Amino acid sequence: MARQRSEDQRRTDRLVDGAVRALIGTLKALPYAWRVPLMGWLMARVIGPLAGFTDRARDNLALILPELAVAERERIARAACDNSGRALIENYSAAELLARQKGAEIHGPGLAALSEAHAAGRPVILVSGHFGNYEAARAALVGRGFVIGGLYRPMANEFFNSHYVRTMEAYGGPIFPQGRAGTTGFVKHLRAGGLLVLLVDQRIMDAPHMDFMGQPARTATSAAELALRYDAALIPFYATRQPDGLSFEVTLEAPVPPSDPVTMTRALNDSLEARIRAHPGQWFWIHRRWR
Repeated sequence: MARQRSEDQRRTDRLVDGAVRALIGTLKALPYAWRVPLMGWLMARVIGPLAGFTDRARDNLALILPELAVAERERIARAACDNSGRALIENYSAAELLARQKGAEIHGPGLAALSEAHAAGRPVILVSGHFGNYEAARAALVGRGFVIGGLYRPMANEFFNSHYVRTMEAYGGPIFPQGRAGTTGFVKHLRAGGLLVLLVDQRIMDAPHMDFMGQPARTATSAAELALRYDAALIPFYATRQPDGLSFEVTLEAPVPPSDPVTMTRALNDSLEARIRAHPGQWFWIHRRWR
């Protein structure tokens, strides 16, 4: 159960939310091709350093990639903040992102597997991480007529959470909050042959430790458990940001073969790790993945 926030915390939450709304509203008044890089720059050069995101990225990079020169780790930390800023404003620009991704080319064997499962009424769990912008991959699939739901972790700031949820709903498909009620709806949608998105790189307190990028990280096995329980195809998918900073390469990898939850989850971790090592500046180094 979430802890009750104090009145001081709520006042702070309201102020933070007001500032975020003002920033997003101002940026959305700009053309899409301007607002996205501008938000990336602000996150990398202003918000990230002030909020402590850049320091956290540096610490994570020092833990995971100590062999890199300090200057290279600094570059990756800044790139990670830039990417997170771009992804944030992209996700608040749902109509434009959906329009840009409609008809986007989709690579990898997972697309055929997804289409086959969907045609047969078999559920599908699409698994990604905080890499590139997974909503761009979801938007590309929505553009092909797929209806994709998702499970999300509610923000502690209830004021921010209210419009954060609306941005996810704008991409179509049901959205379920973590918790008993949300999980019930999530499972019902899955059992009916629905398509759902889960992220594998979130730190879940009671989850087992698994190797991720060479260090133990608490990793939920729920995606694999659900896939086994409901005979769902388990497909890793990604949207890798391209050099122009605005477009993406969307890839659906081959489904993870059914075995046991730990083995399948390790395969998901390995898949994401390969993406991160190829494009380290596109992963969310600013979150608390290891503790």
